[in-house]
Amino acid sequence: MTRFRIEFTAAAAREIRKLDPPIRRRTLAGVADLELDPRPHGCRKLAGYDNAWRVRIGDYRVLYEVMDDQVLVTVVRVAHRRAVYDI
Repeated sequence: MTRFRIEFTAAAAREIRKLDPPIRRRTLAGVADLELDPRPHGCRKLAGYDNAWRVRIGDYRVLYEVMDDQVLVTVVRVAHRRAVYDI
């Protein structure tokens, strides 16, 4: 099985650092699971984007891009469900 490399944008890394420690641990564990399966059960493809996906982790959402040709998952945004889509 192929393991995907996980990268974070600067904005996503900053958002993760701002989370409360228990939420941060849970979120990072969910992101780590993307290494083995970048499209787990329950993930949703974001409309209007080619490679953008969303995974739910409690009340938080992780938005990420999957680049199969580079075996890479780039975490773009991590935020509470009510604010994650505000850009």
